[in-house]
Amino acid sequence: MELLENALDVLPADRTAATLVGRLHDPDEGGPAVVAVRGDQLVDLTAVAPTLSDLLERPDAVDLARSAPGRKSWPLAPVLAETLGGGSGARLLAPADLQVLKAAGVTFVKSMLERVIEERAGGDAARAAETRVQVERAIGGALAAVVPGSEEARAVKEVLVRDGLWSQYLEVGLGPDPEIFTKAPLLAAVGVGAEVGIAGGSEWNNPEPEVALAIRSDGRIIGATLGNDVNLRDVEGRSALLLPKAKDNNASAALGPFLRLFDGSFGLDDVRALEVRLEVVGEDGFVLDGASSMREISRDPEQLARAAVGPHHQYPDGLILYTGTMFAPTEDRGAPGAGFTHRIGDVVRISAPGLGTLVNRVARSEDCPQWTFGVRALIADLARRGLL
Repeated sequence: MELLENALDVLPADRTAATLVGRLHDPDEGGPAVVAVRGDQLVDLTAVAPTLSDLLERPDAVDLARSAPGRKSWPLAPVLAETLGGGSGARLLAPADLQVLKAAGVTFVKSMLERVIEERAGGDAARAAETRVQVERAIGGALAAVVPGSEEARAVKEVLVRDGLWSQYLEVGLGPDPEIFTKAPLLAAVGVGAEVGIAGGSEWNNPEPEVALAIRSDGRIIGATLGNDVNLRDVEGRSALLLPKAKDNNASAALGPFLRLFDGSFGLDDVRALEVRLEVVGEDGFVLDGASSMREISRDPEQLARAAVGPHHQYPDGLILYTGTMFAPTEDRGAPGAGFTHRIGDVVRISAPGLGTLVNRVARSEDCPQWTFGVRALIADLARRGLL
């Protein structure tokens, strides 16, 4: 099964107007390059900015992406084809390097309810359907318009506590403080065309298609990309304290295809209005296809950014913040009432017109390429090539 019919489909619909930057594996030099899309070329900016973090910290990042002299260039279409085809030539990497990979949880009502369902079902997919009916009947409609941290939210909490329906997920979904957690280590994200990993032993899991924000060290949001915050529902459902085991596994964080920098053609208001589509196509013929809007998010992206970085917590190299999933697939796949779970070989496509398409194939984390290129390797590689 091909990842995409046309490799150029990974690009935004208005790609000629977009300022797109990312990272590429340069097989001739044996290391990563910071690149910008210019027309039908990928231009190497590594001499100006040895890491993507360096580029994003520059106040003139957009101008550099558009006009800085390049060390070399690659034709865009063949690189995209190589990336999607799993080749060993020049290929795209995740558009993040030294930025900390953070994620916000339960920022959409539907996914918040699904977390409550996981908790009450104890991570048992067989109990999900019955639990879903109970939870949605009790609290579903009441939460749709509640503003987190508001007086109304506090009043709703009092009622739910009284009725024995309160949950730790409702606390972060409705309370004053959002859930912000570390999704993966530096340099651990995989890019478009790569395998995404489901850790062995999980029988109930799903993709989490999200918009991810690029945030500078000063807290300013300067761009956006697409992300897949792969989640093991059975693990997190057993205990929220198992969140690291549910979230942080080999190849379980995907980003891409490019980072779109904010400029005159695209900004934060465009992010707020994005329609994100999720498509899962299985080797068994199963197809899941749905769309949702960032307009449904319960906490504004700027509010999430302030919760992540500020006087209380600094990120000198910036961060990438997954803003939370608007999808919680519940379609049965297999036994009635068992809901959705991945199968090995699934192709996951996450797309938005302004950001392009992030497409990956599902594999076991244990079978995905091992993560071996860390911070020490990056520094050594850049020094070897005379780029530091």
